[in-house]
Amino acid sequence: MSDCSRREYLKKAGSALAASLLHVTGACGGGTRNDLKKQTAETDREEKPFEPEYAALHRDGVLKERGEELWEIMRSCRLCPRECGTNRIEGNRGFCGASAELEIASFQAHFGEERPLVGRHGSGTIFFSNCSLRCVFCINWQISQGGEGYRRSIRDLADMMLALQKRGCHNINVVTPTHYSPHILLALDSAAERGLRLPLVYNTCGWERLKILKVLDGVVDIYMPDFKYACEKAAATYSSGAGDYPGVTKAALLEMHRQVGVAKTVSDGLLYRGLLIRHLVMPNRVADTKSVMEWIAEHLPLDTYVNIMSQYTPHYRSMEYPDIARRITRQEYQEAIEWAREAGLTNIDVQGMPYSW
Repeated sequence: MSDCSRREYLKKAGSALAASLLHVTGACGGGTRNDLKKQTAETDREEKPFEPEYAALHRDGVLKERGEELWEIMRSCRLCPRECGTNRIEGNRGFCGASAELEIASFQAHFGEERPLVGRHGSGTIFFSNCSLRCVFCINWQISQGGEGYRRSIRDLADMMLALQKRGCHNINVVTPTHYSPHILLALDSAAERGLRLPLVYNTCGWERLKILKVLDGVVDIYMPDFKYACEKAAATYSSGAGDYPGVTKAALLEMHRQVGVAKTVSDGLLYRGLLIRHLVMPNRVADTKSVMEWIAEHLPLDTYVNIMSQYTPHYRSMEYPDIARRITRQEYQEAIEWAREAGLTNIDVQGMPYSW
């Protein structure tokens, strides 16, 4: 998705948010008996209506308990790796810029995400205000660091989820969710009570605490993290001192994969479960893309879904940093693809088109 179209999408979606809320309240051929049983079981699984991971937790009362557990962490907030310790419940704002009051920039059917998430009717995207990583090149800095957004209740968030399902969206895609993970789980519990059955996409910067991810085990159907940098110096420079980003993110990716496995589309071309990694190619090799691809290939299955993104454009404070004060070149993007190929990765999304060998 282009920078301009993404900004236009957010602007339109944000302006429509308040108005939108007013309307939301057998037998096969040959083979052994075991083969036939296996084929029949696989057919049954394919034809069985999808049920998201969180539905069972809701029925058991566990989903609400986990939301309340995360809520208590906000008393001395350690939801993200910064562990700033702010008492957000008392109205104080953490390093991320958020208090315990939910702030949402927009929600809408989004057609600019990866194809297996978009399908025919779009990904049901909810953009949360504020961010713990605070990158100097953020294209959506007005939302992530400027605080643009609307104050909403947990009930409002649940209503948004149900409205997106009613519209026909294929999933609920929560963008920059970490600092609002308690609100998301509590809203999800409320929406599940009223019939929400879409897969949950956790669309994150990748920089996640293992303790929090383990609370999300059985809640999230699709993890969609960034893997921004393999270089600690770059992470510290361009993401507000987050020098531990590479190590923390690597551990997080392994945990996400443990929970949901490899992302594989089904017969309708959509994705209902799995890990989808995004990597944004940056100028002058500052992100150490080669090491990113090599690490993924060494530590995760070679068919892990990896989206190599080319749309880096200097925004926000990028011009203050000479190494990232320009767009990437065609050559820089092509070498990123070749590094992925050389590492042995086989499920690469390139400019929205699968790159296969």
